[in-house]
Amino acid sequence: MLRTLTLMGLLTMAPGLVSAAETVDDATRAAWSKSLDGLRRQIDGLRSKASDDPRVADAAVCAKAAEWIIRHDEFYKPDYVKWTGETIGLGEDRAKQLAAGQAPWIGRAGMTTVLGYVSDLDGSVQPYAVTLPKGFDPAGSKRWPLHLVLHGRGATLNEVSFIHQHEGKPLKNDNDIEWIQLDVFGRTNNAYRWAGEVDVFEALAATKQRFPIDDRRITLWGFSMGGAGAWHLGLHYPDKWSSAGAGAGFVDTIKYQNIQEPLSPLHQKLIRIYDAVDYALNAANVPIIGYGGELDKQLAAAQTMHARGKELGVEIPLLVGPQTEHKFHPDSLKEFMAFHAAATKTGRKPFPGPQEIRFTTSTLKYNRCEWLTIESQDIPYEPSVVEARVDRPADTVRITTKNVALLSVARDIAEWVAIDGGAPLPLLSAAGGLLPEVYYEQTDNGWAVLDYRASREYANNPAATKRHNLQGPIDDAFLRPFVCVRGTGTPWSAPQADWSRWTLDRFAREYDKWLRAELPVTNDTQVTDELIESKNLILFGDPGSNAVLARVVDKLPIRWTASAIEVNGKSYPTDGHAVPLVFPNPLNPHRYVVVNSGHTFHEAEFKASNAQLYPRLGDMAVIAFRRDDQQGYAESVLWSDVFDSQWQFPR
Repeated sequence: MLRTLTLMGLLTMAPGLVSAAETVDDATRAAWSKSLDGLRRQIDGLRSKASDDPRVADAAVCAKAAEWIIRHDEFYKPDYVKWTGETIGLGEDRAKQLAAGQAPWIGRAGMTTVLGYVSDLDGSVQPYAVTLPKGFDPAGSKRWPLHLVLHGRGATLNEVSFIHQHEGKPLKNDNDIEWIQLDVFGRTNNAYRWAGEVDVFEALAATKQRFPIDDRRITLWGFSMGGAGAWHLGLHYPDKWSSAGAGAGFVDTIKYQNIQEPLSPLHQKLIRIYDAVDYALNAANVPIIGYGGELDKQLAAAQTMHARGKELGVEIPLLVGPQTEHKFHPDSLKEFMAFHAAATKTGRKPFPGPQEIRFTTSTLKYNRCEWLTIESQDIPYEPSVVEARVDRPADTVRITTKNVALLSVARDIAEWVAIDGGAPLPLLSAAGGLLPEVYYEQTDNGWAVLDYRASREYANNPAATKRHNLQGPIDDAFLRPFVCVRGTGTPWSAPQADWSRWTLDRFAREYDKWLRAELPVTNDTQVTDELIESKNLILFGDPGSNAVLARVVDKLPIRWTASAIEVNGKSYPTDGHAVPLVFPNPLNPHRYVVVNSGHTFHEAEFKASNAQLYPRLGDMAVIAFRRDDQQGYAESVLWSDVFDSQWQFPR
């Protein structure tokens, strides 16, 4: 097997103790600075000549890696100093080769190569590693299966150590593989949530762009934190994988964290976004297997999923490594990989895909499986369930639903649709046969099909109801391209302006360190129509200081004056209160506007456990703030909740 199997067994989800950073002498730092200046100039020159050449990111990612390890002083061991110099050198070599029209690192068979891509999310450069089989031919026409591998938590992981672990490494023990392997960076340690989740799919897209991948044969697997990620991504996106596999990991926030005090009603809703146990039904749509060592506490994750699958009538096989702690037992690993090999041989069914779907979600963020989409929920964060079966003799899709207000079905699946025992409704001929997907809405008189005009109105009026990528909570705004907008005008409230600046600074620090990118920030005077069209706007300040906020405030669900903010009939003085919120942007309802908030979890949660990275605020909150003794602010949440499906205050 690949060397990564051993590596992932060593990287655990426990935070671990990280030794103090190694001292780097001034002469070394000065030499690095000079080399990086030159490397950046080379990269800028390459970009000016070929801005769309993905190979430039292969050099740029080396510069980025060195910048971040230096910026955050992440020299956890003496070797990190040496690796930093080697990483800069690798970037210099690649830049020179590109300038000469060469890229010899591309397509190296029988070894691993670290590559880079530019993230659409925030413009950062991120690394990923691709291992090619010995038989790979860059000029060949074969489409290869892919193994997408998620690493475990590593307290000393950064871009430099990731590059060192992967770059130029041959297949272990001279073994060959029958697939291309993608090892993602995942923006270090976040259980592949938030920007880490985005990284998985951006790295996958970059790999597909550069190598011939068979879309019907993509295997997802990981161990430890990677196992948690495999449960999460495997079951939230069940139609993307030929199989998924999770070694160890966690699937239930409360049990895994051994939380004794009951969570608030809001937090009980919000942990449903990621808790994989709530999505076990989706294993009906993808072969997925769980593993744990007999002596490993994290065996509980696979046991929980296996038991939940039994309750639901869904098979989730369980492998147990005999007398094994937190690692793969060799025999279990063979069974684990054999499971994926069998699924790869079969592959996902081509269009129209499976004839039966059993699918659940608690959020419209994860709302699609194959040819069926949950477009709207009756009650957000309550489980929505659809079970659909194609009745071929009747040429009808028969669907049962729970907590679904509106759904859509791919038009070419059948002639008719029958929902919740109702009379058949047209599918193939619906909406004049002009739309690829047909919408069905729950009404007082049962389910009704939307005609062409109503379908277009629904698609073009996203602010009317919550829907995919516009369902909240606040943290969801940072899963699509976004930009923070700081005010440059005169604030209405000096105390709130100071708190808002501190909030933006905290977000920038935490995003840089824990999500491995510079926070995208611009001034309110520089917001263009293009930005409004393409990005979620994260507004900091008040209507006096922030011109963009002034344009939209009257269309937000608050009343804001110089002295107070009114929320749902209650007023709060601005000199000690703030109202973070997310809402469809009145200037472009296909995107969010967020007011005075970054991620709602912070450094303490990043340091503690990946399972802690769930939202702390809903769609809106009232926060009381006061200066503390550390030149910062103490904050207390007076109220927070999620809006209903129509973006109205809950009753």
